[in-house]
Amino acid sequence: MQDKLTLMIPGPTPVPETVLKAMGRHPIGHRSGEFQAVVERTNAQLRWLHQTSSDVLVITGSGTAAMEAGIINTLSRGDKVLCGDNGKFGERWVKVARAYGLDVEVIKAEWGQPLNPDAFRSALEADTAKSIKAVILTHSETSTGVINDLETISGHVKTHGTALTIADCVTSLGAANVPMDDWNLDVVASGSQKGYMMPPGLSFVAMSNRAWKAYECSDLPKFYLDLGPYRKTAAKNSNPFTPAVNLYFALEAALEMMQTEGLEAIFARHSRHRAASHAAMKAIGLPLFAAEGFGSPAITAVAPNGIDAEQLRKTVKERYDILLAGGQDHLKGKVFRIGHLGFVCDRDVLTAVAAIESVLQSLGLHKGSMGAGLSAASEVLGR
Repeated sequence: MQDKLTLMIPGPTPVPETVLKAMGRHPIGHRSGEFQAVVERTNAQLRWLHQTSSDVLVITGSGTAAMEAGIINTLSRGDKVLCGDNGKFGERWVKVARAYGLDVEVIKAEWGQPLNPDAFRSALEADTAKSIKAVILTHSETSTGVINDLETISGHVKTHGTALTIADCVTSLGAANVPMDDWNLDVVASGSQKGYMMPPGLSFVAMSNRAWKAYECSDLPKFYLDLGPYRKTAAKNSNPFTPAVNLYFALEAALEMMQTEGLEAIFARHSRHRAASHAAMKAIGLPLFAAEGFGSPAITAVAPNGIDAEQLRKTVKERYDILLAGGQDHLKGKVFRIGHLGFVCDRDVLTAVAAIESVLQSLGLHKGSMGAGLSAASEVLGR
């Protein structure tokens, strides 16, 4: 059946009809008073979502643009940084930091395991010379379905007194509690095609006062991603370059929906969908990939022992037009991932679970009793 694709991946995520309709408006002048009013409203909404008094700057680009901007606007060539690496995106920030000539000390954990906050604490406590300028890490590691303990790690950074916390919150913002000011986060980066319930195209970066002080000394090359002009024009409800005007319309509509639902309800919904997905996979007999207790509220990674995860994904897509995410790099064929991020409701989770069970049954690979996963998920969602 045409046009029935259901996205159960960590991005792009489903987009509400209200947001699609807003995006379909005629463009308006990006220097007009009408557009400035949109920017003013979304600036306030973004501060609400980030739980911060700082400006949240909007860049036309992906979440990677926001993270790269956070790095190059606060650091200088040769600066020492700690970089957490327990998945594909942790790896990416190591590569970005090294590309800009930073002195990178990597704190690793196996894929599927969370970063150890004590490893950061030890490294920071040993730095009596205060040579570490930043700690860079991913909050929700999309590739493995792991949520890292950003709050505790940021607390260790604050105790250090000099280093900044630069956090990739691309799949946690809008799915998990990320109180920027309360956690003393210095740079928070995110992207529109995740918890924001929008198409790809916008990225968001918020910087603390400490980060802006570091900006004054930063000597890394930057032009389009120089956040100084973004901050200056944000004060005038504008943008230094031509923004994605229609995505701003979508942003305003999506954030209005989020404010109506409320932060606590949003976080509870994502936690409920994580619990339902976990219960369903366990009932079916499929092991979870993320360490127990560290599953991301945005995505559930499953390691179906003895089953070709790519064959499962392909069959679910062909028969039910539901798109699941695959494993990355060495996990390809060994892991599939169920996205439950953004505009996802209980019905979507139940449908995905039922489709997975149906395919496993038809392939002779179901390890439990048929319907066990659906029953387990229903029980969680019905509480």
